[in-house]
Amino acid sequence: MTPDALSAQIHERMLALSDAGFAAGQRRFFQHEVDTYGVRTQALNGVVREVYSTIKGWPLAERNTLMNRLWKTGKLESGVLACHVYRRFARQCTACEFKLFERWLDRYVHNWAHTDGISSWLLAACIENEPGLRFSLKPWTVSPNRWKRRASAVALLQEAKAGRHTDYILEIAARLLPDRDDMVEKGVGWLLKESYPARPAATHAFLMENREAATRLTLRYAAEKMTVHHRQLLLASHRSASRS
Repeated sequence: MTPDALSAQIHERMLALSDAGFAAGQRRFFQHEVDTYGVRTQALNGVVREVYSTIKGWPLAERNTLMNRLWKTGKLESGVLACHVYRRFARQCTACEFKLFERWLDRYVHNWAHTDGISSWLLAACIENEPGLRFSLKPWTVSPNRWKRRASAVALLQEAKAGRHTDYILEIAARLLPDRDDMVEKGVGWLLKESYPARPAATHAFLMENREAATRLTLRYAAEKMTVHHRQLLLASHRSASRS
């Protein structure tokens, strides 16, 4: 089967699984316009398994052609499908794939779900396999593309959870803290939340030092996994700094 033929088959499968009521709920949930088939998660997971079974032996070029066809549909589920399927090839993701995923962010991504799928799974896999790729994220922190700025944080989630490259993670966070886009605020807060369990002292000290640059939203996210004492210190100090 060719990439074009499989792409057409996936489209027909999605139409058959679509639910108009669920699609309306998705549009309300995202609070902005999304183009969706309205396929429920359990059904979509079945399509992921079917597609992976079909393409797992394909050459890389054909696999990537199919993924690009999926993204070009503009459909919410097609991007989610691309992320879920490509995640199964995580061990093969290196610098070449990093560039591919960056192109997806630049060309096709317009919501947080696609951003986080590409970043927390695919870019993260590239960075785990080739740690030097993390340095490619720094320019993203000042990108005019809000989703790329969010991705610069979310792509480091797995490194944060593992306690790796903490100094670099905090450097990225420092660059993003002044950003007043709520999607970026939540992304950097999420990164710091995941950094805390592995590196509590360094993460808390960073937040205390930089709390005036952060928004309340970012700090609330960052504090979710903190000890009660650390959380109270951080949020109380932010209130005091805000009043002064």
